[in-house]
Amino acid sequence: MDKKINFQGVRWVVLIFLFFATVLLYIDRSALGIMAPFLQKEIGWSEQQYGNINTAFMVGYALCFLLMGHFVDKIGTRIGYAISLGMWAIAQASTAFAKNWLGFSFARFGLSIGQSGNFPVANKVVAEWFPKKERALAVGLFNGGSNVGTMISPLIIPVVVSAFNNNWQAAFIWTLPISAIWILSWLLFYKKPETHHLVSKKELEYINSDSQHETSEKISWAVLLKRKEVWAICVGKLMTDPIWWFYLFWGAKFLNGKFGLNLKEIGLPFFTIYLFSWMGGIFIGWLSSKFLKMGWSLNKGRKMGFLACAIFALPVMFVPYVDHMWLAVGLIAVAAGGHCGWSANIFCLMSDIFPRKTTASITGIGGFAGAVGGALIAQLVGGLLQNSGMDGYAIPFFIASVGYFIALAIIQMLVPQIKSLNL
Repeated sequence: MDKKINFQGVRWVVLIFLFFATVLLYIDRSALGIMAPFLQKEIGWSEQQYGNINTAFMVGYALCFLLMGHFVDKIGTRIGYAISLGMWAIAQASTAFAKNWLGFSFARFGLSIGQSGNFPVANKVVAEWFPKKERALAVGLFNGGSNVGTMISPLIIPVVVSAFNNNWQAAFIWTLPISAIWILSWLLFYKKPETHHLVSKKELEYINSDSQHETSEKISWAVLLKRKEVWAICVGKLMTDPIWWFYLFWGAKFLNGKFGLNLKEIGLPFFTIYLFSWMGGIFIGWLSSKFLKMGWSLNKGRKMGFLACAIFALPVMFVPYVDHMWLAVGLIAVAAGGHCGWSANIFCLMSDIFPRKTTASITGIGGFAGAVGGALIAQLVGGLLQNSGMDGYAIPFFIASVGYFIALAIIQMLVPQIKSLNL
């Protein structure tokens, strides 16, 4: 087995596709959060109604994430990714026609259907194209697209809106042609490694160097849901995914409400948050892979990676009590970096334990749990802000601080030893 990461090969080109798709996903997903403080005044929705809009997204995301994982396992990654991205690009553009909070809810529900396919497909692609020793780094790199998309959105969207005479609809339409180019390029380039004409015999052997032989027999959900390892994945997503949704959907509103930042001023703080969180996510993904290369067991390496992520998030509980904007931004940035590392390790945990043929299904089940948590946090935050104003942010920031430790403790109880399952 090679001791060093091999950065040569077609698999890294495939990873670039995953990265840019995830960038597009988060540009489209974060557009509403960036525009929310200003649309709220123009459209006239309440804090609770904004919570309902985000709940509609999360409910659709939960239901379709579960189905999309199974769907992708059936039809494959090439066609599955194209369908997923095409659906969310059309739904995003339809947001421009919304007139009230119900219209935004329907558009966001549609967006969630398409976007629910991104991570089941991307995680399955990583499992197909990368050996286990590279997966944490690979997931950390493509998942960094979430940070890049989120950090450039507040820089680009105000410029786009301004270029179209301050019409807010432009914030939801401008990515449609970019999405079409990605879909066409993906369909022309992508194949599985064993059938791709650009993959050398040496690279194919490297990709399969630490993978076990698998049968083509399908594994049903009934079999998967009997495994405590599946429930460990669900807990890891249920308790931590809502934290990311909170930063994404309420981050701009918090900075606007506490520090008075307008649409043009919100860009630099958000750029800083997601730049440092991306770097933190890549660092923790690299750290987890480094632990394994140092000779640590898979169990110890992965769980120490999880612990590092939890420690990164701990100080974020102090954000509501900070009076200096850049100190608040720094605390959120470090915590968001911890989340990105956690997310990369959760995805790797799925492929560490389960065979490739179930990767998209397991990702879908875990994503369903995370989206259910997101729907709950949307209702919680909306209600807290409706009734308590800015004081309502204290509880969600506290949850964002301690949630990772609780999730890790439960994962340890359910999976005391990480090992591959032969299903």
